[in-house]
Amino acid sequence: MNLLLYMAPMAVVFLLPATLIMEENVVGITLALARDDSKIIWYLLFNSALAYFVNLTNFLVTKHTSALTLQVLGNAKGAVAVVVSILIFRNPVSVTGMMGYTLTVFGVILYSEAKKRTK
Repeated sequence: MNLLLYMAPMAVVFLLPATLIMEENVVGITLALARDDSKIIWYLLFNSALAYFVNLTNFLVTKHTSALTLQVLGNAKGAVAVVVSILIFRNPVSVTGMMGYTLTVFGVILYSEAKKRTK
């Protein structure tokens, strides 16, 4: 929680100016959307809450396991996302991509087995 407390204001300091510079009239567009549909405020609040819980979950996983485990989980998540996108959206995957995802899954399995053996 302390890390999140220090990290969130720094993220605002760096990202808010970048957003205002890179996104044309973002404040005006957001206010216009809010006037047209008041649900946009709830969407933004819900999105913010989800982002908070994603960060909190990442910190808790790191605290209870290790940074390496968090990275391995991130790689596994990427492989799962690709499989889901292939199944649902029928996205094409090259042979090189398939070999990469296979290697990723194999690495996750090896890491899991290594973790079990060290306990």
